[in-house]
Amino acid sequence: MGTTCLHPGRLQQSLDLENADSSEKVKLSVQNFQPSNYEDLFKDATESESIWATSGSFLRDKSSSEDEELAGPSQTVPPQLSGIQIISERELAQLAQVRPLEFSFREQSIIKDSFKMLEKKVAEYEILQEFMTLDFKSLPGAFNSGNELRNRDKNRYRDILPYDSTRVPLGENKDYINASYIRIVNSGEEYFYIASQGPLPSTIDDFWQMVLENNSNVIVMITREIEGGVIKCHHYWPISMKKPLELKNYRVFLENYQILQYFIIRILQVVRKSTGTSHFVKHVQFTNWPDHGTPASVDGFIKYVRFVRKSHLTGPILVHCSAGVGRTGVFLCVDVVFCAIEKNFPFNIRNIVAQMREQRYGMIQTKEQYFFCYKVVLEVLQKLLTFD
Repeated sequence: MGTTCLHPGRLQQSLDLENADSSEKVKLSVQNFQPSNYEDLFKDATESESIWATSGSFLRDKSSSEDEELAGPSQTVPPQLSGIQIISERELAQLAQVRPLEFSFREQSIIKDSFKMLEKKVAEYEILQEFMTLDFKSLPGAFNSGNELRNRDKNRYRDILPYDSTRVPLGENKDYINASYIRIVNSGEEYFYIASQGPLPSTIDDFWQMVLENNSNVIVMITREIEGGVIKCHHYWPISMKKPLELKNYRVFLENYQILQYFIIRILQVVRKSTGTSHFVKHVQFTNWPDHGTPASVDGFIKYVRFVRKSHLTGPILVHCSAGVGRTGVFLCVDVVFCAIEKNFPFNIRNIVAQMREQRYGMIQTKEQYFFCYKVVLEVLQKLLTFD
């Protein structure tokens, strides 16, 4: 992934195209710009009923993905750590400050226009219309591997399967796991992820095989193991630093951990038993997704996404929730937008989501999740406008 910045004029050009229907633009100085309270706008915009409907094309002898958002109560966990501190609160606060590499008056003016455009979409309910134009139906592509009899028990939800064209193959035989490669292109740069369902007891070995074969050094987990009395993801890492998790082909050690207000960081060492080779992984679990809807703390999620990006070194970032489509899609979208803001690149949230859905069915399930992407981005842009 390159680091070359495009001229900020490209962002202005993108904004001009999106606002082409306006007869004229009202130009305000950055100093006099006063953002309105977009929190109230989101409150009004999210009162209507969710429009997500799952596909009926798969047999549902297991739970449907519809209940992925029926989570248990969010918990505020007191900060704890074991061993060496992984990151300080001060460092986290610095990470949350998403800023362009160049931030002159021109860039400030472009950010202001971008904020106004997104704010207008919220105020005029354009986001809901935009979300509804995204196709929920299965795009051209087959689900043959996931539907094979021998693989059906490897799927947590029978209505969420990977496309054959983008599924992650395991080993020389290209064995099956419910996970998809996701490549998102924005302004000529590609962002590479794996979107996966939460492991089942029978797929934990397969999950770690996927991690090692793709050389991923970061695992993003956006769920708790049990939410609302329902198992959302089975435990695939050791609970104690004193005792490793013994699997058929792997031995997993918990080397260090740190519990923060909104997420938990774990340093894991995965040893392949057949060769003795080791692979270190940073496992980052977001623990404050609420029982319904989206996180109350935008700031906490911003810190979470930024910490993951800072931690990424090798391979695709591996992201999972329960089904690997809803919360996972939110993370991918927000991460790409943050990278675009840093590099003065234009971005289009709808286009990002459309790209994801072409590669994994149902990415970003509900309008609340879609709105949350906008809410997070607006928060970052608003902070930039008030940055001294």
